[in-house]
Amino acid sequence: MDRKGILPALGRRLREARERTGMNVTELAERAGVSRRYVTDAEAGRANLSVLKLAALAAALEMTPSDLLVLPSRPADRVALVGLRGAGKSSVGPRLALALEAPFVELDARVERLAGMKLGEIFALHGEEGFHRFERDALEQVLAEGERLVIATGGSIVESEETFARLRATCRTVWLKAEPEDHFARVLEQGDRRPMQNRPRAMAELVALLKAREPAYARCEIAVETSGLGIDEVVADALARLERG
Repeated sequence: MDRKGILPALGRRLREARERTGMNVTELAERAGVSRRYVTDAEAGRANLSVLKLAALAAALEMTPSDLLVLPSRPADRVALVGLRGAGKSSVGPRLALALEAPFVELDARVERLAGMKLGEIFALHGEEGFHRFERDALEQVLAEGERLVIATGGSIVESEETFARLRATCRTVWLKAEPEDHFARVLEQGDRRPMQNRPRAMAELVALLKAREPAYARCEIAVETSGLGIDEVVADALARLERG
């Protein structure tokens, strides 16, 4: 482990988490009960955080200490794309994999292969809990295939705390963010009309779902905005952030 890299990596993670919440340095300091200078030094990788202060900063950001503590020893070439359906994971994933010269894997496809049935059948026969069991096992199979992978995960992976924690511990996680309208439009562009069938409030439901999951998505190491950008622009941004981190 490169011990010199731990504090700078932690500082970057802390700064990115704060920026995602919209808080400034002063607001974070007040919520965590530490000085503004301490937050500034921590984000710059100069402060040797105690366990208690790390816990206080994490709590102020509605995270856990382990979410902030990103060690440099994490496999740099295993990347997991996270986000709500329509975030662009299936489009961005293959391009990102090509740039990284790594295989691309759709986790939902692996779930279907493992279960021997389509996702709809899995939910119908086994329910959400059963789906997440298959998802957990499929992830372990994928992780065993190597450390150079780009994985597109299902939008609900954050609903399984155990599986999501395992993902964050073994991959560089990238949250592909988008406005609700873009999520909805992209699903329709794929020819999938299911979001609208017998659901007049489909858009409102999507907005509520995104709002409910955003705190979990925000626990990813990196967040990349996709609204208003082309696939190549999103890939370039993701690559730049991965290289910095």
